[in-house]
Amino acid sequence: MTPRFSRIAFSLAVGVTMLTCATTASHAVDSYSIDAAHSFVIFRINHLGISAAYGRFDAFSGTFKLDGGTPSALTFELDAESVDSGNADRDKHLKSPDFFNAKQFPVIQFTSREIKAHGDHFEVSGDLTMLGVTKPLSFMVKHTGEGKDPWGNFRTGWHGEFTVKRSDFGMSYMLEGLGDEVTLLVSIEGIKK
Repeated sequence: MTPRFSRIAFSLAVGVTMLTCATTASHAVDSYSIDAAHSFVIFRINHLGISAAYGRFDAFSGTFKLDGGTPSALTFELDAESVDSGNADRDKHLKSPDFFNAKQFPVIQFTSREIKAHGDHFEVSGDLTMLGVTKPLSFMVKHTGEGKDPWGNFRTGWHGEFTVKRSDFGMSYMLEGLGDEVTLLVSIEGIKK
């Protein structure tokens, strides 16, 4: 290799390395833990074709990543035993094998595979596992705000709403009375790690 060619190759290698470092530095990936105390997972289902019944999960956890402010990964777990509809007898039934079968399947889990931008919304695609059954799920999320809290932590918020068919996961009890589709509203607040 001639000295002139060596100098050109070295200069090119240095230039590529600097460009790679600059790109990496400007697109840092930040990790967040979901703050369950300030996040909510609420579900809504039809009741006898007359009204809507609501409930929530009181215990859940998860993490997500932002790549230059754009979501790049999301995972969360719901504790099936924490289902809360505001009525102890109904909650006991919801935890039974007729619905969530919480003793045998204590965790409901979602893991993203891909996230795509659509204007100011993002389409999250991944896998939802419930009652031992895993199905693909896609839904839209929107950024709701960000900033430092009074204790110096950086927080960011996201909101999504989507519908799942419970029969897809084997939950077929009383489909005629309650309907098959369940709407979930998820509002999460994450704390930067």
